[in-house]
This record gives sequence, C-alpha cells and structure tokens, in this order.
Amino acid sequence: MSECELVALRGASFAYEDGPAVLSGLDFAVREGRALALLGRNGSGKTTLMRLLSGGLRPHTGELTVHGQPVRYDRAGLTRLRTAVQLVVQDPDDQLFAASVGQDVSFGPLNLGLPDAEVRHRVTEALAALDITALADRPTHLLSYGQRKRAAIAGAVAMRPRVLILDEPTAGLDPDGQERLLTTLDGLRAGGTTVVMATHDVDLALRWADDAALLTPSGVRTGPVAGLLARTDLLAAAGLRLPWGVAAGHVLRTRGLLGDASAGPRTAEELLALAADGGVADEEAIRGVRGAPDTPDAPDAPSGPDAAGGRRGPGAPGR
Repeated sequence: MSECELVALRGASFAYEDGPAVLSGLDFAVREGRALALLGRNGSGKTTLMRLLSGGLRPHTGELTVHGQPVRYDRAGLTRLRTAVQLVVQDPDDQLFAASVGQDVSFGPLNLGLPDAEVRHRVTEALAALDITALADRPTHLLSYGQRKRAAIAGAVAMRPRVLILDEPTAGLDPDGQERLLTTLDGLRAGGTTVVMATHDVDLALRWADDAALLTPSGVRTGPVAGLLARTDLLAAAGLRLPWGVAAGHVLRTRGLLGDASAGPRTAEELLALAADGGVADEEAIRGVRGAPDTPDAPDAPSGPDAAGGRRGPGAPGR
C-alpha cells in the first residue's frame, strides 16, 4: 500500500476563545497504511489536533486537505470530509444516543442519504467488524463499558472512512478487552482503514504503531515509532516515560544478548520468544530486563524525519 497523504494540516493554528494558541503553524499529515500513535501530556493539544483533522474545529490559519484538496467548511465539504475521516471520542457515552446498537450504528449512513439496503449492509458489516453482531438489538444503556466502546467505533466504521481517529480507545478496558480491540483494529487496517490512536500508553504505542507523533512545547515530532520513542529528550518534553520495550532492548544489547541491528522486544511475549530462541542467555537476564522500565540512562536513538499523520461527537471540544 502506498504512503500517500490522506489528510493533512498545513500551517494550521488554533486558539480557543480568550485563550492562548493551542497549536501554531502546524504541519501534520496522516499517511495511508501507517498506524499512527499520537502522544503528549494533558493540555498538549491532542484533542484539538484530532478535532481539526475530523472537521469538528476549523483552523484559524492554514488549511486542512483531504487527498491534497482543501476542505470547504460548508455542508457539502464537511460531508465529504466525514466520509473520509471519522473521530471516535474517548467516552462512548458522549457518542452513543440511539435506543439500540443497530439504530446507533445506522445513524451516519442514514444521514448520508444512502438507500435502506445499503444502510443495512453497512450496519451488518460494521457490527461484524467489531464482533458485536449479537448486540444489534441490545439497548445501548444495557451495554458494558467495553461493548459501548465497540458500538461507538462501529458507528464510525459504518461510514467507511479512509482514516479512523480514536481517542484513548483502550482506556477503561481490562487486558482481555484491550487485546480484542487491538485484534479488531488489525482487521480494520487489513481492510484498508488507516488508524490514528491518541494514547498516553507508550508501551501500547511501541507495540501497535508504525509511526509516532509526539506533541511537545516546541512542536510536533513525527517518525518511526521505535526510533522516536527511544528519544529520552523528546519523551521528557512530551511528559512521557521510556517504553518498557526500548529499555529492555537497551539492557539486552548492553549485555551482549541482542545484536545492535536487531529489533528489541515490544512485549513480554517477544522477550520470552527471544529467550526460547537463545537470544537471551538465562533467567537472570530476563529478570534484569523485566526491571528495565526504571532504567534512567537508556540512550537516545535517532528519530525519524521531522514531519507531521465525524461522526457526531459532544458539543464542547476538549483541549
């Protein structure tokens, strides 16, 4: 799959009324086929950036483009944008409002004026993609938190966007729920949807994403996830800690248990696989690596090149 720009902000600035600029002169692009993790401290502008990309906010300066074409903020232009880009907010209760799951998922396609048969097909497809077909007739107020998360994402998927933006999608989910959601996202990506995930979980970002975008006071830094999340200076500026997998790789290389050019483990399971393959010599080494997240002196690694890449949502935008 090519890595063309699907949606991009060019020279974009935004400030809330009577407040300082949240984003200024921002260049940021979402590239086709690249899973992107968006990270930064609270108040860094993640929510603002996501709403600018999805059309919920309009930049005060600069422009938003879809497939290289500037977005018009009239009804036709925003409809075109929301068939290409969908945002799912963190709290599903801010997004779900219909009586049943099926009715809620059908809301977006119905608003596009699609024939009833096409709406039914999209709803069926979206429910299956999120593994909630059995919940189609379930009242939304009777869903568990994880089920509400999936229903909210299904409503966005039913619009068949090219870009799906998720705000903290794993927040509030137990480990099994997180794994199931990540499997679902893998399926969506395999079907051609480019996924952007805002998260504070650097370990999740390292494991899941191809690229990372760090929002720092000096601007957005974007590049391949493994390199960018090894930059302790950028992580500190973004209010983030070093990912466990980066620290683990550093310890393994320091002890001569992993080649300099070899990718470090991104999960505990990958670490155990290295041990099984002889890449980690003994249980003592494994125990040492498991303590690595507190290692303060993991070195910086080169970052990637500096470049920046709804359905209905709540009325008041967050910052």
